[in-house]
Amino acid sequence: MAKGGFPGGRFPGGGNMSQMIKQAQKMQAEMQKAQEEMEVTEYSATVGGGVVTATVSGKKALISLTIAPEAVDPDDVEMLQDLVISAVNEAMKKADDAAMSSMSKLTGGMNIPGLF
Repeated sequence: MAKGGFPGGRFPGGGNMSQMIKQAQKMQAEMQKAQEEMEVTEYSATVGGGVVTATVSGKKALISLTIAPEAVDPDDVEMLQDLVISAVNEAMKKADDAAMSSMSKLTGGMNIPGLF
């Protein structure tokens, strides 16, 4: 009766299991480092001709919101609300894009479910 596993510890196609595990561990460490760097990076977006600026962290937490006095019109609060939403969403998009770009470099463009 044949023993389980593949001859010489190799998989069909010539792959070595221990080498594959080492590569996966290295990739995991690189991804962890990249994620930590992204979490401390800040992403800003300015809208409305510069009257509203939102800054978020890589953890997608709003860090600061700057509103120029000329953006505050008591008769048009809705416009200011729209500008704030737009600035926050754009800053979040920048954080997402940076995360995707960074992880894509590490994974060689492979789409790994649950990674993003």
